[in-house]
Amino acid sequence: MKNSKGYFGEFGGAYVPDQLKTVLNEVEENFYKYIEDKEFLNELNYYYKQYIGRENPLYFSESLTRKIGGSKIYLKREDLNHTGAHKINNAIGQVLLAKRMDKKRIVAETGAGQHGVATATVCALFNMDCVIYMGQVDVKRQEINVFKMELLGAKVIPVSSGTATLKDAVDAALEDFVVNSANTFYLLGSAVGPHPYPTMVREFQSVIGKEARKQILEVEGKLPNYVIACVGGGSNAIGLFSAFENDKNVNIIGVEPAGKGLNTKLHAASLCKGTPGIIHGFKCYTLQDENGTPLPTYSIAPGLDYPGVGPEHSHYKHIGRATYESITDDAALEAFMLLSKTEGIIAALESSHAIAYAIKLAKTLSKNDIIIVNLSGRGDKDIYQIKEILSLNKTLM
Repeated sequence: MKNSKGYFGEFGGAYVPDQLKTVLNEVEENFYKYIEDKEFLNELNYYYKQYIGRENPLYFSESLTRKIGGSKIYLKREDLNHTGAHKINNAIGQVLLAKRMDKKRIVAETGAGQHGVATATVCALFNMDCVIYMGQVDVKRQEINVFKMELLGAKVIPVSSGTATLKDAVDAALEDFVVNSANTFYLLGSAVGPHPYPTMVREFQSVIGKEARKQILEVEGKLPNYVIACVGGGSNAIGLFSAFENDKNVNIIGVEPAGKGLNTKLHAASLCKGTPGIIHGFKCYTLQDENGTPLPTYSIAPGLDYPGVGPEHSHYKHIGRATYESITDDAALEAFMLLSKTEGIIAALESSHAIAYAIKLAKTLSKNDIIIVNLSGRGDKDIYQIKEILSLNKTLM
């Protein structure tokens, strides 16, 4: 499981000051110690089952499949987890690690708010102080999740620097972590950042892929032809993809936010349009200018507007193991509406990007083909945002 100094091929690593490197070494040492510890794994699995509600269904979207024609579409229902998204899988794992490291204070970043809610939830469960950094832009468009975090006892700190979105929240959380490392654990939400975080997050999210692989074999007697997930930082995607990495007949597709179009500056498609660079202490494909400065990003989905991407996804792209596509805001909204009306499932805007690409792909395949889409979260958090959009565009209704 351990990769060389935190690298996936040429991507990853820990490009950080010595002070932070010392702190990260402590996290790494404890992670590799406890991830093979029977007592830790038993406790982790207990909370997965009894608190999160795993395993969750791999649901055959029969109505959607019938509506669009083509291949079968299955949804891995991470939206049914406690707190409504995949983020709780990782939050439980990391907080159990923090507890064993005797850390009493948790800091985290959040964009869409789902990781913030998950972090606040586990901190309430284990009686830990919780500070969540969130870009001012995201605070405004995700006010329901902000209220939930505060209700759970977390302190939400708006970040107004830079573009006031996810990247800037990560910056602020990392700064806090360095200053307060003696009693603080940084509970990073996506498969990004300096080593060991990408590996650690992948490990805690791998439960998604392990379950989906077992479930599809039980119901269909064969592996899927395609597995698809949205990609911002990439935690829900790498959680699904990791179980199929060595199955060469399974096509892996990550779906990035094309926003208003890849030919505009209003997108966040790091793998489709970025170049290798360093961001937040690790090497990945990133949207950057000629000086290596991260470019502003945009997506209708607040959890996808990160200017970089997980190093393992960067490696998958580099070696050709996965294909990375993109979906515009409009296409994601159309998929959001279609899934709501055909299946009675209101998906998160992030997940709607993956659903939109699956719909597009399914039409080109045969009825014997199988697609698994990771429905990474539910759309409660996006309702007010979508209501406002729909009031301006009646044609989507």
